Amino acid sequence: MNIDEVIKAHVAWKTKLSRYLASPDRSINAADIATDRKCELGRWLHGEGSQFASLPEFAALKQDHAKFHAAAAAIVTKADRGEPVVQDLALGADSEFVKASRAVSNALFKLKPKIENK
Repeated sequence: MNIDEVIKAHVAWKTKLSRYLASPDRSINAADIATDRKCELGRWLHGEGSQFASLPEFAALKQDHAKFHAAAAAIVTKADRGEPVVQDLALGADSEFVKASRAVSNALFKLKPKIENK
């Protein structure tokens, strides 16, 4: 797994979600993104990466990654219901989505040197 690419993909979700909120066309399925096992990082965390499960950084990443997916799914669900989603609140610095996204990136940076040496 290329951690740098995974970090870029998670950062790109903010842009993807912003575009979706501007025009919620159901191109993003909340149920699909609610699970943390379908993206590249999730498949790695629940598969090959589990060899690093004893590392505290791995446990933090797994937990933060699940929160990231739950937060993204909650935003999409709200938009799909036609409820107003104020982007500044949903994607602002204090939003659950942004906090979770930042936590995933930080956890990946901390885990990276430990898994690259193995």
